[in-house]
Amino acid sequence: MTRFLMAAGAAAVLMCAANTAHAEKRLFIVASDGDGYGVDRCLSSGAACGQSVANAYCKSRDFARAQSFHPVDRDDITGAIPTSGQGACKHGSCDNYVAIECSR
Repeated sequence: MTRFLMAAGAAAVLMCAANTAHAEKRLFIVASDGDGYGVDRCLSSGAACGQSVANAYCKSRDFARAQSFHPVDRDDITGAIPTSGQGACKHGSCDNYVAIECSR
């Protein structure tokens, strides 16, 4: 009986560990700059084409798919946006940012 309980406990632990591994998520903050292809509009507007773009972004980083994507206000990510160099505000023009949540 003890062996059965140990085996059942080990099976339960393995099942929980497997579910945890599949639930891995990561949030990426990316600049949504106009590159001429229109993907920035898909991501920042929440349009249907944004799901394909977000999925492709996640797959390029070895994740299975995008759970969600949405525009991010610069004030919400203080310290993560450069104040000089690429991505910084120049002459009153700032990059827009999008949050993409990827899962495995």
